[in-house]
Amino acid sequence: MKVAERQRVHDVNDEQLRQLTHEHLKVFAKFTSENCDTCELLAPPFAKFSDDEEFKTILFVRLNSDENPVAKKIMQEKVAPFFVSYCQGRLLECDMLTTEVDVLSMLQRLQEFMPQTS
Repeated sequence: MKVAERQRVHDVNDEQLRQLTHEHLKVFAKFTSENCDTCELLAPPFAKFSDDEEFKTILFVRLNSDENPVAKKIMQEKVAPFFVSYCQGRLLECDMLTTEVDVLSMLQRLQEFMPQTS
């Protein structure tokens, strides 16, 4: 992955997410919604983490929850962004997060996760 590619958040759809989770070792996804105050509050930290040298091996993506039936239902119930971490194309963790500290904790667990080797 080139430095220019990793130093930003990529807006993707479900199909692109599936593709990227298989092309990149580690992916951190944020499902957001237009009318979500918590989503807006967590947007700057999410972007900041994507530029952080500490997380340079992780691809950051953002999806509109309205395009994903599961995320849409969850966000209608809780009105908070839904975060998902992937490694080697497999879902590791998913949760509704409401604070920067929670997002950072999930991101650090993804970073520390040791992928399987052949």
